[in-house]
Amino acid sequence: MVLSLSSYIHVSLAARHLLDTPAAPPPALTVPTIPSLPKPTLPTFSPLPSLPTLPKAALPPLPSVPTLPKATLPPLPSVPTLPKATLPTLPTNPTLQPLPSSQVPSLPKPALPTLPTTPKVTLPPLPANPILPTFPTTIPSIPTIPSIPFFSPPPSN
Repeated sequence: MVLSLSSYIHVSLAARHLLDTPAAPPPALTVPTIPSLPKPTLPTFSPLPSLPTLPKAALPPLPSVPTLPKATLPPLPSVPTLPKATLPTLPTNPTLQPLPSSQVPSLPKPALPTLPTTPKVTLPPLPANPILPTFPTTIPSIPTIPSIPFFSPPPSN
């Protein structure tokens, strides 16, 4: 334990000593010069030989299209005419005799039963102030916090 405490003190003093020494100025940076590279030259080639011209191919003439004979259709057969059908005459409706009038006797109307009357009920009046909590309608003002001297910045001289 004593050994670690003493080594801690030595490290602390060494760090403080490093902070007290003035820092050396940084060495001046020198930029190395880049040698100029030679310009590349493109190799020269001999010109390409010209393409030989090909002779134009002559196409043989197209064979002529033979003409086909025109197709003729045989005439359509004619539709035979059918004899006109005669319908027999329908018999006339005989007149119906009127139905004998019969009167339906009227039924007596039953009397409706009388409903009992319900007694009228009166309710007690409601209380004027219901039992509910009351809420304040105004917001109370917040008191200001007094300034504490050590929270404010020191005066500038």
